[in-house]
Amino acid sequence: MRRAFRVAYDGTAYRGFQRQPHAETVENDLFRALAALGVTSEPQVPPDGYAAAGRTDAGVSARAQTVSFDCPAWLSPVALNSELPADVRAWASADVAESFHAQYDARSRRYRYFLHAPDAADERVEDALARLAGGHDFHNLTPDERGTERDLRTGFERDGEFLLCTFEAGGFPRSFVRRAVRLVEWVASGERAPEFVDRVLGSEPVTGVDSFGAAPAEPLVLDSVAYPVRFERDEQAVESLASVFGRRRVERQTGARVASRLTRTD
Repeated sequence: MRRAFRVAYDGTAYRGFQRQPHAETVENDLFRALAALGVTSEPQVPPDGYAAAGRTDAGVSARAQTVSFDCPAWLSPVALNSELPADVRAWASADVAESFHAQYDARSRRYRYFLHAPDAADERVEDALARLAGGHDFHNLTPDERGTERDLRTGFERDGEFLLCTFEAGGFPRSFVRRAVRLVEWVASGERAPEFVDRVLGSEPVTGVDSFGAAPAEPLVLDSVAYPVRFERDEQAVESLASVFGRRRVERQTGARVASRLTRTD
């Protein structure tokens, strides 16, 4: 039978999602877990019918990465978690058709970026994101030479010192979201006028002093992947996920408080 799994992971310690022979990746850990459970014969070999919704970069995390493959009926999110490291938690699953493919059957993907921007002008953020929304050729926002035309939906909300920027599309070219965030940051800070977004979306390459790189990877999360499939939450697995990442949240908040105290010299 073929089954799809929702997987959450903290990507800060990984060199990305996709399997690499000499680096720690989420997919490497997933394949090792499947081999340990006897689903596959060895950790270097993916299971039959295997596919993943996307390939997140080094440092990027996910709430709803989705993988699908052929497996025995007993393989639940809890069973999978028993051989996965704490950084990676399966939390829901769905029995799917034998033809189901986690990459090609996805209807949309949504990323969220937590941008620290306490002094950013929200109206300029809104303007920049509105200009990015819709159908465009985003060739200036990716190193890819093909597949750069996308229909993009954008949004944001203010959360204290942070901006939560949302990008949703059927798929994304490489580095797109992080470069789009850098562009929004430039406009929000006043370093570039909102009209600069229109230039980036134009047909001419953006070079020289106007060229820009990608925002850091760690604040980016693959938040959702939509399918015409109903996923069932595994409540025991969800409890494990909440415990693991809840502890991590407290640890990082504590570290932030300590760092904040260290900045005071009174």
